[in-house]
Amino acid sequence: MKFTLRNLFLIILFAGILYLTLIPISDPDFWWHLRTGQLIAQTFTIPHTDPFSFTNFGKPWITHEWLTELFIFLLYRLGSYGLLIIAFGLIITFAFFFTYLRCPSESKPYVAGFVLFLGMIMSFPIFGVRPQMISLLLTSIFLFLLDRYKKTGKLRFILFLPVIILLWVNLHAGYFLGLVVLAIYIFADLIEWLVSRFYKNDSLFSPSWKSLVPLTCILFLCLFATLINPNGYKLLIYPFQTLTDPVMQQYIQEWQSPDFHSMIMLPFAVMILALIGFGLTGKRRISFTNILLILAFGYEALHSIRNIPIFALVAIPVLAEQISSWVKIQSTSKISKPMKWVFPILVIGIAVLLVHDFIRVNNSQTETVTENFPQGAVNWILTNKPQGQIFNYYNWGGYLIWRLYPEYLVYIDGRADVYGDEFLLSYANISTNANWEQFLDHQNIHLVIIDPTSNLANVLRQSPDWKISFKDKISVIFTKIND
Repeated sequence: MKFTLRNLFLIILFAGILYLTLIPISDPDFWWHLRTGQLIAQTFTIPHTDPFSFTNFGKPWITHEWLTELFIFLLYRLGSYGLLIIAFGLIITFAFFFTYLRCPSESKPYVAGFVLFLGMIMSFPIFGVRPQMISLLLTSIFLFLLDRYKKTGKLRFILFLPVIILLWVNLHAGYFLGLVVLAIYIFADLIEWLVSRFYKNDSLFSPSWKSLVPLTCILFLCLFATLINPNGYKLLIYPFQTLTDPVMQQYIQEWQSPDFHSMIMLPFAVMILALIGFGLTGKRRISFTNILLILAFGYEALHSIRNIPIFALVAIPVLAEQISSWVKIQSTSKISKPMKWVFPILVIGIAVLLVHDFIRVNNSQTETVTENFPQGAVNWILTNKPQGQIFNYYNWGGYLIWRLYPEYLVYIDGRADVYGDEFLLSYANISTNANWEQFLDHQNIHLVIIDPTSNLANVLRQSPDWKISFKDKISVIFTKIND
C-alpha cells in the first residue's frame, strides 16, 4: 500500500467503523441462538418444533436462522465471546466497505467517507452479535453486484446471486431483502425501457431491455433457490407474517418506529434531511432505481428501527453523489517526506488501538452479562434446584435457555413468532390481571424470576402465598409457598 493521505484516511475510516462495532454482547436473543446452534451441532438435526418452553413445547418453529446459529456456536466453541465479537464486527465493517465501493469515484474518499460514517453512526443502535448482521452484509453485496451489472452490463456480476440467496435463505429470513432489491432493479429497468420506447422509439435491443431479460431470469432462479431450505415453502411466507404482526410492532422496541425526540435518532434525521435538501438542489440526476430503493427502504426504516441499517446502505451512495456535485475536495496522492515516516507509525498505532479496544470489550463481557441478565438468580437455581415451572421476564428467556436447558424450560423468550399474538398479549397483561394467581396456578408455576421493580414483583410481595428466595439489583426470585 502506498503512503498517501488518501490511503491514510481510508485506514482511519474503516478502523473507526471496526472500532465502533466491537461492542459487548448484550442482545437478549443471542443466548437462545447460541443454545440452538449447540443443539444442532450435538444432534445433527434442525429443530422444527419448540424444545425450549413448557408453554409452547412441540409447537411448530420455523428455524430460519439455523445456519447462522450453528456458525455462532462453532465460533463460540472455538474462541468464546471474543471471537464472536470480532467476527461480527468484521461482518458489519465489510457491509459498509461494499457500500463505500458503490459511491461515485468523484466523492471518494472524503465526501463518501463522511457520509459512510454518518450512515454507520445512525445504524449503530442495531449492531451486535446478531443474525440480522449477516443479512446486512449480504444485502450490501447484492446491491454492489447489481450496481456493477447496471453500470457495465457484464453478466458475471449477477450470475452468483442465486447462490448467495441459497446460502442466505438458510442463514436468516432477511433473504427477502435480496429479492426485493432485485425486483426493484428489474422494475426500474422496465420503467426506463418503457419511457425510452415511448419518447425515443428505441428498438427492443436498447441497453435497458438487454439488461432486463438476464435480471428477470436471475430473479426466477433466486426464487427457486429460496425453496432449498429445511422449512421449504413455509419460509417464503414467514417474512410477511413477521413484518405484518401488530403485536410485535407494539411490544418489541426495535420493531417500533423511531422516536425522533431521542438523541440517538439524530443521525437518522440528519440523513433524511440531507437527502431531501441535496436531492432538491443537487446537480446530478438521481436514477429511478435509487429513487425506488430510497423510497422503499426509507419507508421501512420509518416503520421499524431495525430497518435503519438497510436504509443506510441504499442512501449513502446517493447522498455522497449529491454532495460531491456541490462540494469538491481534491484528493492528492502527494505526501511529504516526514509523513512517509509518520504513516507506518500511525498505521501501527491504529492497529494497537484496535487490539487494545478488543481486549477491553472482551474483558467487559462478564460485566455486561452481570448488568443485563439474571446471572445471580440462575446461579441460585442451579445450586438449590427448586421444583416447578418457571415464569420469567421476556428479555431473560434466552439467557435462561442457555443456562438452564434442558433441566428447566422457560415460560417465554424472544422467539415471538413461536408464541403468537394471543400469548404475547396475555404475558404483557399478567401484572394487571385481577386473576393473576389463578393464571400462575393453572400453569403450575412455582418459580417466578423477574425484574424487582416490575408491577408483578410488587403484587407478589403482597401475596401471602409467595416468598422471596433470592434478590439482587437485577432480579428477584419468588417461590410458591407450599400449602
